[in-house]
Amino acid sequence: MAKRGDSLEMAVLGLLLESPLHGYELRKRLNLLLGWSRLLSYGSLYPALKKMLRAGWISDEFEPTAVTRRQRITYEITDAGREHFASQMTESGPASWEDDSFDVRFVFFARSDLDVRLRILEGRRTRLEERLERLGKTSSGSDRYAAELQRHRVESVERELSWLTDLIEAERQASDRKGPEVEPGGSEDPSTNPSTNPSTNTETRK
Repeated sequence: MAKRGDSLEMAVLGLLLESPLHGYELRKRLNLLLGWSRLLSYGSLYPALKKMLRAGWISDEFEPTAVTRRQRITYEITDAGREHFASQMTESGPASWEDDSFDVRFVFFARSDLDVRLRILEGRRTRLEERLERLGKTSSGSDRYAAELQRHRVESVERELSWLTDLIEAERQASDRKGPEVEPGGSEDPSTNPSTNPSTNTETRK
């Protein structure tokens, strides 16, 4: 199962790939990105940043501020951090299908290969189908509010399943449109080239 700390590290690296950020702005963007039920606290963010500094994935720069005597710290991704992020974005196993991890990976899908995206989307759909089956077997008893909560959970899963199915279809269509790869030196089919196809060569033979 994916750890929330791993998802946080991936989100930090993904945001820093776009531009360096200081702690306040980074926390604000992370809260928008992660969408967790509880806001990300500085008590969770800064230990993660210190770990990433020790790993060499990010660097920090201290800047004096005019308002207070405290220095503002700006974080920037390093080459090692870029390599680590790229490596993580190739992972498509079960951990990438979990709730916390999937959301982060999906935000940065543009940095993943098509086959990786498809495996993650299909894995996520399978996971939700299993969840829906479990919900169908769970009895809410005679309590009206428990039954309403159960119905809400089922409908939420069904909506996401429909959304995933549309995404998977769109990704497959994109894969089909790519067609065969072009080989260096020219990939033109000789049968369609007038200069090489005798049936379309208009030169008069003597």
